[in-house]
Amino acid sequence: MWGEFKSRFGWKTCAFLIELSFGNNTEKFPLLTLSRRIALGLSLTYIPWGPEFPAFFPKEERETAAAQIAKNLKPFLSRNTMFVRFEPPWENSVQGTKHTDEGIASEKRFLKAGFKKSTVTVQPPDTVIINLNNSSDEILAQMKPKWRYNILLAEKKGVKVKKSGIEEIELFYSLLKETAIRDGIAVHSIEYYKTLFEICGNDNEKLHLYTASHEEDLLAAIVVLLRGKNAVYLYGASSNNKRNLMAPYALQWKAMKDAKEAGCENYDLFGIPANEDPSHPMAGLYRFKTGFGGQIIHRAGTWDFPYRKFVFCLFSAAEKIRKKIMNLKKRNNR
Repeated sequence: MWGEFKSRFGWKTCAFLIELSFGNNTEKFPLLTLSRRIALGLSLTYIPWGPEFPAFFPKEERETAAAQIAKNLKPFLSRNTMFVRFEPPWENSVQGTKHTDEGIASEKRFLKAGFKKSTVTVQPPDTVIINLNNSSDEILAQMKPKWRYNILLAEKKGVKVKKSGIEEIELFYSLLKETAIRDGIAVHSIEYYKTLFEICGNDNEKLHLYTASHEEDLLAAIVVLLRGKNAVYLYGASSNNKRNLMAPYALQWKAMKDAKEAGCENYDLFGIPANEDPSHPMAGLYRFKTGFGGQIIHRAGTWDFPYRKFVFCLFSAAEKIRKKIMNLKKRNNR
């Protein structure tokens, strides 16, 4: 599904079946690659959320195996591919700080295997996950008191939450543009979000758009994806109007309850800064998402395996400059 979606926006997608052996165990698992041309005929390949190794494979061997996958992929990619960018879903630590002994050891193994730490991330490596196997009362009890109060306040003040789909995508996008201006973030075109719903929103159990309104005013909206036992909060937007009614809290609680009812075991709030830092441009996001309780998860992050080291260094330097400019804009909009 994700490969089909990204192919509509300039990416060449390929699906591979990887056979992995360790000891007496052998298993095959899928791997999606997304490739696109950048400039001067050069290309990059990106592996979103992969590789997702079988459970039997030892943690201390993952980085070396990923490097071997990158080497084996090279003949199947454009000869002008600069590097392969991996964003594995491996958890390096839970709760606490990101820089645990396990996380540091993993970084050393990445570097030893020939990887370079990426200057940017595509998807957030750090997140908060709510355990939906708990009862609704237990989930509420894990939240900070102010968060429970805000959920109740939104209900008492008459905030109405509705689950819909692509039919209200333009309303969602109008809020998203308002949010982007306020928070200094970049958003895709409306066609991007429409296409996402066209591809995976027809199945009522896959993609949901929730809107929160008060009287005639649209206050907030979120998009939530269901994938197997996991629900993921993908996108959110809110109005500058009636912020005292706490609509975003009501939206998240409704989405959690619906995901639980649909059989999901986890609700991934999908993306926080690595640590609590008041000076971070997304410090408010950290406070909002961690207030719902759950576990803070730190994943391996983004790693690049260079094929053409010189041009990769130039590209990496340009990405670093762009990242600094974007962070500066975010801070100026706080």
